[in-house]
Amino acid sequence: MKALMISRDGPLHDEIAAQGAARMPVLRLLDRRASLREAVERVLAEAPELVIVDASDIGADDADLFERLARLYPAAVLMLLTRGQQQEVLIRAMRAGMREVLQLPLVHKAFHEAMDRVDIQAGVTQLRDGKVLAFISCKGGSGATFLATNFAYALATLAGCKVLLIDLHGQFGDATLYVSDQKPSMTLSDICAQIARMDGAFLASCLVHVTPDFGVLAAADDPAHKVDMQPDHMDRILAVARQHYDYIVLDVGRQIDALSLRALDGADAIYPVLQLALPDIRDARRLLDIFRSLGYPGERLRLIVNRYTKGGRLRLADLEQALGAEVVHTVPNDYLAATDSVNQGVPLLQLSRSSALARSLAELVGQVTQRRVTESRSLFDRLFSRSEA
Repeated sequence: MKALMISRDGPLHDEIAAQGAARMPVLRLLDRRASLREAVERVLAEAPELVIVDASDIGADDADLFERLARLYPAAVLMLLTRGQQQEVLIRAMRAGMREVLQLPLVHKAFHEAMDRVDIQAGVTQLRDGKVLAFISCKGGSGATFLATNFAYALATLAGCKVLLIDLHGQFGDATLYVSDQKPSMTLSDICAQIARMDGAFLASCLVHVTPDFGVLAAADDPAHKVDMQPDHMDRILAVARQHYDYIVLDVGRQIDALSLRALDGADAIYPVLQLALPDIRDARRLLDIFRSLGYPGERLRLIVNRYTKGGRLRLADLEQALGAEVVHTVPNDYLAATDSVNQGVPLLQLSRSSALARSLAELVGQVTQRRVTESRSLFDRLFSRSEA
């Protein structure tokens, strides 16, 4: 998003530039003009998508220049920053097509909310109706974090979706380490402590950005901060995330507490992950009993069997009968590919696109996205054939 700012106030210009740089997508100030008259006399060679006007020093005599400004940049969104009562200036600005009016001193939350609307109006971003997919371990060591992180990366990379992964592990969450070597600057607990600031721009600024379309919100790194994390915070985070991401993948871990339970309540699908072994089956039965007691419909619960090997004594049919639930996907036991990915902190698709694990992730992406199955499969085939060549 490219913008022209009209203001004599240098610190205000710097403040908006700093706030704009923290946005995703970035707001870039092309240039500054000291007055409306200078703005209409010195036209930018590159037309801006946004014109921000500081009305602090604009009098009624200069208000007619708003219409000239609007004619110079007919495709731009106009934003007015005003102090106190400037009724005549405001009326002339509104007649000229001013869409956003903010009071000074600048309130950052209000500015970013206005910028979210501007981005949508300018076609830079669009409001989404994201789906929440929760991965939860039936038993420790089931590989749910590996699957959640690599599946989220695959969704963004193979299906072209905008994806957010939220690490909900109560303690020692390490989802970021599976896909990136970046150190998180903000965590889930930091967001909860500043929940009043929650909007799309603030959320994006708190993520580890693995790719332009895939970001990770790290788990709380200090268990003591959990007291600041309330269930209604999760409602707010997911509500904002749904508007800005196609899919929100939750790495729930094993512990079901007030926060993770609220997240599960809001999930469109829950993927319990287990291995085909009696201890896993026993814990899976307990977990599914909890979900059923909470009134979760059966179609929302979708079992994934990890490290699956055909020909064992326990069959998938036995598992489904014991749990009263259908296995929607199996992930092959590809120890070397998985270990290389985890040890290097690099997504599996970057390291082993032709592996059985990569094909399994591709199949799960096609299953989840549905309408993109045909398109995605042809893409997977091209990727894999290149890797094997």
